[in-house]
Amino acid sequence: MKYYLLLIFLVLASPETSCQEATADSGKTLIVYLTRTRNTETVAQIIRDLVGADMVRLELETPYPKEYQDIVRQVARENESGYLPPLKTRVEVGVYDRVFVGFPTWGMQLPPPVKSFLQTHDLEGKEVIPFNTNGGYGVGSSFRQLALLCEECNILEGYSTRGGSERDGIYLAIRGQRHAQVSGSVKDWLEEIGVLTRE
Repeated sequence: MKYYLLLIFLVLASPETSCQEATADSGKTLIVYLTRTRNTETVAQIIRDLVGADMVRLELETPYPKEYQDIVRQVARENESGYLPPLKTRVEVGVYDRVFVGFPTWGMQLPPPVKSFLQTHDLEGKEVIPFNTNGGYGVGSSFRQLALLCEECNILEGYSTRGGSERDGIYLAIRGQRHAQVSGSVKDWLEEIGVLTRE
């Protein structure tokens, strides 16, 4: 009997059990994101910490070039031709009710890899919530493009904030005091759209 009670205590006190429960509770929310300078990833992590969710980073079968100007030229060609780069990432979206979709603004548009994700994964009937980082020029047409690709989804109001500016050699900008500011504004946004309950 003593061993049985000890076993129960260890299971209930185990941090691993708590993590498993947290994962189960957050299993209906997914954060899918594209990042290059880690600013969008940082916002994704802030959302995850506030709402609890699974996180998946979008990766391509053939990665983009490392040089900024090379990737700008390639993305411009893809946008002009409508080419959707094949993704290495595969997500079983059927188990999720809510999907956050995060991305930087590229050429004032939705990045081609995000278009690929939306074209190859059925989000019909799901709550879809976009979030964005940009170099100071805003979301461009990206939120409108996402809405067109998710016509059968319940799309909530998106969030956008300034991140880095790779063109100017500014990479991870959401850190230190800026991280605290963005965390506060993300929390406010999640409360406004009803994902978080106001305290």
